[in-house]
Amino acid sequence: MKLVNIGFGNLVNPRRVVAVVSPDSAPVKRLGQEARERGVLIDASFGRKTRAVLVTDSGHVIWSSLTCEQLAARFDDNGEDTEEKTP
Repeated sequence: MKLVNIGFGNLVNPRRVVAVVSPDSAPVKRLGQEARERGVLIDASFGRKTRAVLVTDSGHVIWSSLTCEQLAARFDDNGEDTEEKTP
């Protein structure tokens, strides 16, 4: 299993992430508030400004201080877009 660093040494399984979105819109802010109320919010921003919100297939919402572009580059570097090929 490969993990991707989302900042400050926090790691996620890229296969479980379904979306990486900007936190600036009202619906995404509402998503974060609802996740906090349900107890499924993970704040990996360490008190810094949240610049990206990751949504997982389990319904967890993760706040990161890295930008969406930085996270996208890290996911691409990890080879998430490539499928394992069998001979």
